[in-house]
Amino acid sequence: MATKTHSSVPLLALRDIIIFPQMVVPLFVGREKSVRALEEAERLKKPIMLAAQRDAKTHHPGPDDIFEVGTMGDVMQMMKLADGTVKVLVEGKKRARIKKYLETEEYFLVDVEELEEAVDLNAELKALMRSVT
Repeated sequence: MATKTHSSVPLLALRDIIIFPQMVVPLFVGREKSVRALEEAERLKKPIMLAAQRDAKTHHPGPDDIFEVGTMGDVMQMMKLADGTVKVLVEGKKRARIKKYLETEEYFLVDVEELEEAVDLNAELKALMRSVT
């Protein structure tokens, strides 16, 4: 089976958290590039690539500072707070790999390919996974 590719997907670089498929996670986002990526994903009704930073202390990560494997997700809810940060609820959908970074100043934009699951998930295994997340 061929892997599905997504072109021009906004990327959210995550600090100190990894989001897996089927996880619904609230995040507080403050970096301007990250806020713009979320706004663009919500505006275009596109998925967003959620990938962890190699070092959480890096304030302005570049492509080399972000792991290439992450999770494609959806922005479920977004709320701007008074201090300029954004509270967002994201849902992980499918594991994916960043294939290419695209030129943009405002936020990270990437081409990604979905990764196939290595395990056949039967009903019991799916129930166990939900109980953990």
